Amino acid sequence: MSPAPKSQNPSKPRLSRERILAGGVALADQIGMADFTIRKLATELDTKPMTLYHHIPNKEAIVDGMVDAVFAEIELPSHEVRWQDAIAARARSARTTLARHPWATPLMESGTNPGPATLTHHDAVIGCFRNAGFSIELTAHAYALVDAFIYGFATQEANLPATGGEEMTELATEMSRHFSPDDYPYLIEFTVEHVMKPGYDFTKEFDFGLNLILEGLTAALDRDETPQEF
Repeated sequence: MSPAPKSQNPSKPRLSRERILAGGVALADQIGMADFTIRKLATELDTKPMTLYHHIPNKEAIVDGMVDAVFAEIELPSHEVRWQDAIAARARSARTTLARHPWATPLMESGTNPGPATLTHHDAVIGCFRNAGFSIELTAHAYALVDAFIYGFATQEANLPATGGEEMTELATEMSRHFSPDDYPYLIEFTVEHVMKPGYDFTKEFDFGLNLILEGLTAALDRDETPQEF
């Protein structure tokens, strides 16, 4: 009589591509990509490194899938509102998403094998601009400008030692002790009259910059649609 098959541990979730990628995102959120290894991911998932490759062929594919999962969290621009509102909502969603996953910012446009969420996202943003009347060339300018701002702001925000509140006040106070007001009068003025004021929050600069970009793109679109006289 053959022995009865071993029962699976009901408390251990079944390994799958989706579970590997979710585990990868969670691990990267905790330790960043500099310390991210397949061995550490396998340990987090209570399995062996080679077992992961039964579901996803290599580390590059795992990272590509993780980035695709991040793209899937970003709100797609709606076709039901003005293009300015749609792009603004998408930009704010992207910034919020990248704040949750700061490791992803430098990887968002670096992959050579984008996943379906990544492709869907890019197609939707391009479609938003094109449906609003942007030419191909102006769409390229607009997309590059908006994303450079989003990724740049996300990088800066993630690396600031503080962005507001008492923590920022304490940091500014400590830093100002190391230089003379006579040497840096404008920096001292800016710090005292703005950064150290109650309610200061660096993250609010995002909306200010985004609005400037949208105003500029609206003006560029108007010029692009205006017939030229010769």
